[in-house]
This record gives sequence, structure tokens and C-alpha cells, in this order.
Amino acid sequence: MYTPIRLLPGAIPDLFAQSTISGQLTIADRYGLMAAVLEDSMTEEERASIDRLLRALRRGRMKVVNEISALSY
Repeated sequence: MYTPIRLLPGAIPDLFAQSTISGQLTIADRYGLMAAVLEDSMTEEERASIDRLLRALRRGRMKVVNEISALSY
């Protein structure tokens, strides 16, 4: 059975802020980005934030890591 992927409201600005601070895109971040793109109801601001994240990755200012989350306890 198909389970729809839903993004939490306000998740893109939080994802953008956390990724920018840490300089990393985690597995959870990548799933959040996938959910945002598949949901297809993003605002222009959210789309611009995703574009900025992808640009930072391409320019090497951010890296993709194989960690679940960047949060440390």
C-alpha cells in the first residue's frame, strides 16, 4: 500500500538553518528535501532555500554525511 510522504509545516526553514549552521546535510535532511520536492506545494521562499542549499553543496561549502542527524546530545 502506498504511504504518502508528508513534510511537517515549517520544516524547510528549520532544515535550511540547521544545515547552514552545521555545514552538513544528513540522511534526515535529505529525506526532508525529498518530501518537500515530492509534495509539490512549496512556497517560493521554500524553493529558494532549497536552491541555496543545493548551490552550497555544489560549491563545496556544505557536505553530505551518512549520519542520521546533526544533533548532538
